[in-house]
Amino acid sequence: MGHSMRVSILRGVGDVAVEERPVPEPGPGEVLVRIGSVGVCGSDVHYYEHGRIGPYVVDQPLVLGHEAGGVVAGLGPGVESLALGERVSLEPGVPCRSCEQCLAGRYNLCPSVEFFATPPYDGAFSEYVVHPAAFVYAVPDTVSDDAAGLLEPLSVGVWACRRGGVGPGARVLVTGAGPIGLVCAQAALAYGATEVVVTDINASRLALAERLGMRALDVSETPVGEAEIEPDVLLECSGHPGATRDAIRTVARAGRVVLVGMGSDELVLPLPYVQDHELVLTGAFRYANTWPTAIALAASGRVNLDLLVTGHFGLEEVEQALTAARRDPTTVKPVVRPAH
Repeated sequence: MGHSMRVSILRGVGDVAVEERPVPEPGPGEVLVRIGSVGVCGSDVHYYEHGRIGPYVVDQPLVLGHEAGGVVAGLGPGVESLALGERVSLEPGVPCRSCEQCLAGRYNLCPSVEFFATPPYDGAFSEYVVHPAAFVYAVPDTVSDDAAGLLEPLSVGVWACRRGGVGPGARVLVTGAGPIGLVCAQAALAYGATEVVVTDINASRLALAERLGMRALDVSETPVGEAEIEPDVLLECSGHPGATRDAIRTVARAGRVVLVGMGSDELVLPLPYVQDHELVLTGAFRYANTWPTAIALAASGRVNLDLLVTGHFGLEEVEQALTAARRDPTTVKPVVRPAH
């Protein structure tokens, strides 16, 4: 494989470059993965445009990308769960595995988690990465290379459905038809929801939602409050305060609201409605123990991740991938292929 590899680095706001780095060596319990596909997430775009997300600041060169899949290219001492040449998906967050939250099974809430492409930890816009074998999952041939990477956003959808208690017969409203909204909606259908309504103002994304089996609602034409829907579960994926507030007012009594999308720092709630209807409102932060379910949903065809892909880019084209949605409103999920 050689001694050096190419990586795409973010050097500052709007400043992306490709450089050579040594190929890392896997240590005990780790595997070396040759990266095949990496989805571009909104967080990658935010770091590129602003250089920070909340308290996480890019103050040194950072490799972006956390939605990754690839092939096992090396095994560290003691790794027996994977084999050389095996196709895999990477869970990008590595918790400490010893704190109170980890021991309770809520490792997504570990305060010491090391997460791809979150400063100061590098991500996967790279030809190779080293990662703990415990967070690397073999995928079957029915899961494409792109889908292996997109199991990460699907895991967000699986976790959101778990947080919202989505089950057979549920009526679900998903606000926002971006990549996260579309995987949440697909997961809801797979979990047994009998009605899934997806809202947005982007016609091409709403058309994709319909193609994937959901009812699409263009809220620029019909406000959600006039659509005669009464969901049991709201999966809020737009991050837009106004959209969130309006959608909450449609939720059925004793319904559940899951805040998935990240928008403004503050949200004005219709408290009388929340209290009178005894709504349960919760956040959703990443995921925990979701990869086996996500793999099964993608492998069985219950969830179609490949339909979300709207473009492929090499490492020298990462800036184009990060700005694709700005140039083309039909963009849903650009994918970086480091070997391309």
